[in-house]
Amino acid sequence: MNQLGIKRLTLSIFLLGTLFASIEAADDDRSAEGSEDQPRPRVLLQFDATAAPVAFGAKRLQAALEQAGFSVQSAKPAAAASAATARIAIAVQPADDAQHPAEGFAIRRSANDGTLAIEIVGGDAAGAMYGALEVAEQLRHGTPLNEIQPQTAAPRFAFRAVKFNLPWMSYRRHESLQLHDQTCRDLDFWREFLDMMAENRFNTLTLWSLHPFTWMIRPTNFPEACGFSDDELAEWQEFWRTLFRMAKDRGIDTYMVNWNIFVSPEFSQAHGVSPHSAKMHYWGEGDMSELVERYTRECVAQVIDEYPDLTGLGITLGEGMGGMTPEQRRDWIDRAFIAGMKAAKRPARLIYRAPLSAGTGSGGSTSVATEKLTREAIERLDLPEPIWVEFKFNWSHAHSSPRLSIVHGGRLDDTYWNPPPTNYQLTWMMRNEDFFLLRWGEPGFIRRHIETNGQDYVGGYFVGSECYIPAKDYLQRPDPRIDWRYAFQRQWLYYKLWGRLLYDPATPDAVFARAFDARYGTGTGDVLLPAFEAVSRMPLRLASLHRSTWDFTLYSEGFLAPQGPRGGKPWRDESPFISVDELIHQPPLDADYVSIADYVRWTSEGTEIPAERITPPALAEALQRDAENALEQIDGLDLPTGSVDFELADIRAWAYLSLYFAEKLRGGVALQTFRLTQRPSDRSEAVARLRRAAEHWDSLIQVTRSMYDEVPLIHTGSTPFSWDRYRDRVLHDITIAEMADPD
Repeated sequence: MNQLGIKRLTLSIFLLGTLFASIEAADDDRSAEGSEDQPRPRVLLQFDATAAPVAFGAKRLQAALEQAGFSVQSAKPAAAASAATARIAIAVQPADDAQHPAEGFAIRRSANDGTLAIEIVGGDAAGAMYGALEVAEQLRHGTPLNEIQPQTAAPRFAFRAVKFNLPWMSYRRHESLQLHDQTCRDLDFWREFLDMMAENRFNTLTLWSLHPFTWMIRPTNFPEACGFSDDELAEWQEFWRTLFRMAKDRGIDTYMVNWNIFVSPEFSQAHGVSPHSAKMHYWGEGDMSELVERYTRECVAQVIDEYPDLTGLGITLGEGMGGMTPEQRRDWIDRAFIAGMKAAKRPARLIYRAPLSAGTGSGGSTSVATEKLTREAIERLDLPEPIWVEFKFNWSHAHSSPRLSIVHGGRLDDTYWNPPPTNYQLTWMMRNEDFFLLRWGEPGFIRRHIETNGQDYVGGYFVGSECYIPAKDYLQRPDPRIDWRYAFQRQWLYYKLWGRLLYDPATPDAVFARAFDARYGTGTGDVLLPAFEAVSRMPLRLASLHRSTWDFTLYSEGFLAPQGPRGGKPWRDESPFISVDELIHQPPLDADYVSIADYVRWTSEGTEIPAERITPPALAEALQRDAENALEQIDGLDLPTGSVDFELADIRAWAYLSLYFAEKLRGGVALQTFRLTQRPSDRSEAVARLRRAAEHWDSLIQVTRSMYDEVPLIHTGSTPFSWDRYRDRVLHDITIAEMADPD
């Protein structure tokens, strides 16, 4: 912006006639210099109090200023500027200024007659909020106010969502899900979760439930569908309204995402329809009766009308639609769900999950014909644009390779983006069913993923799990060093990396390193961030090598494939643990990876393997190198005991998992080579490698035993999870090698 534009913008801040508010903090006995005789330097903070996201950002900025030693005071702008040390104005750009897009911001610094002036200008209220949060972050990281860095910013993606499965009417039922009930009813939890989302620049909260509607409304024409008393329903309605309002105040859109032909258990029992809904089971034949269709249509419209702060709804063409053809699924969605949205008194946005089945089953399959059918159906929708069309990236295991290999059901053709869509945009669902206990952070993977998959037709990403709710922290053993309240706060780096990099993939690692510094002391980030980055590649590599599909086919941090392929595969036993034989034979997900079986066969045949392919020996070398580098980095740290101990323990745990994986790969190569060559030396090497792998597993047990309880894990049903529990399976690999016969 030129000087004239700056002057116009400054004038607009004072003369547009909007209500500006200033925050005043009462003076206390503290001062910037630590002396009662010296007043704290004063800052005038101006902002539009009628814009809730701006007010939220200003409140965060006020707290950072006071922490930095300033007194934040109120005064009329014209009189106060000369009395204050600095003036900070937060404003939304004038309507005719197109330099800042929605959710973008600019920070400018100047001095006038000795008074520091900082202007934070947002393309909209959310952008102004992000700008205020940016200044607050710089202050918290030790940047002096007069050195705040000017910058401009704009979001890389318009849709930056968290997937959050609710424990009520949950897709599955398991102790690990239902134990979050009370925490998720607590608005204090949601306040902190939404604060985290805003600070990390997530702008969408998606709440998932099989049939949430009768927890939100008593359907006007079907009151029997809601099982709550009037008082109970009133409490629930106050909960939802407060939650949606708190999200809106932070610039966060909200969506309720259900599945499809599900009704409440009460409605199912009262009318004898949709029998699987009576027990809220996610599989079932689609009930296409007129009654269920009308009930759905009216519920959708009523929910939109009764919750004006709810942004939109989401729909799935899968479970609950058993026995229906793709055409029948599409038509039912149009007649029931879409018609309900159009019958509402206000417009609402839509998340349209791509069909999960090209046939009449609900397990998942793909076809070009179904893709064309679905695209045509979406393009006919007369709803607010863009419609967000969601695809599961690499099915349930997006934390694998940045290369798209499969979606739910199989491979995806280019039908949805060739030619480019006009009324919808693709959104990638980054499902994570692979690590819940150990903290994770690999910024390079996220950047590569965005670079590879962020085409113009992609509107953004979802981040979240189906099998884990980040609410109550039931994973960590009680310990006085714990300084967090909720599960998502353990994984603070995970959310910070995904949120900030989806907003701006060019965000430097220094931003994340400084976040470690703010928590644990100056200089810690330069060690802990690269250590996490190195060892967090372990689950990505396992998921890229071990082809998996739905939720329970891989749990990387446990080295488990609880419900992987068994039929016709003698190398797959009934244990959920990935044996050395399964590691040898399971095909890769990423086409660049080479399985152990193929590597040994090609090597024995003298087949040349292209240099760009990732062979088991090369993968083992990379795993070992990353693990040893991370351990070397953190072993030199001398930090006071505290919550950082848990971060260090998780780095060590990932490192030992990496070393275990590396030696198991080498042992698998030697074992498969023995089966082809019958050389005793190959079997001896396999046994030695697998024994060394077992030593690393024992180190993993040692470092995690003091930190983690055995915890419920939905992947393993009624059997709780701990690494200790699978030690016998680790040792069984040695027995497999010792007793191996040649092929």
